[in-house]
Amino acid sequence: MSVMMDVVSGILLFSGAFFMLVGTIGILRFPDAMAQIHAAGITDTLGVALIVLGLMVQAGFTLLTIKLLVILAVLLFTNPTASHALSRSIAHYNARSAREGHNKELEFGVTNNVWPLIRESGDQSQGNTE
Repeated sequence: MSVMMDVVSGILLFSGAFFMLVGTIGILRFPDAMAQIHAAGITDTLGVALIVLGLMVQAGFTLLTIKLLVILAVLLFTNPTASHALSRSIAHYNARSAREGHNKELEFGVTNNVWPLIRESGDQSQGNTE
């Protein structure tokens, strides 16, 4: 029985790590912020859930399993909520840029440099005319 629990736990842990790796590749490969958030939000939630389930199988039925279940419940609520809030803020920024006549959309990530875009929008909102 212990070998079977180790095999199931190993499969869950490796599949969770695989989904986390796929999410990381998605963040690096997708061009815009919305696609990057989608890749990260979906795969991180599933990856963390599989990893925590693998740890629960490994721990057996103890107090640690109940703690891991609480952690899993919190993560299943907070990960999608954080992804949604971040994507709404990007959509708000893009809509505001379109109203102000800017032709730029917010693109960020490891491959894109967002700081000049943020500094430029901050300068215009304060009324600087340099």
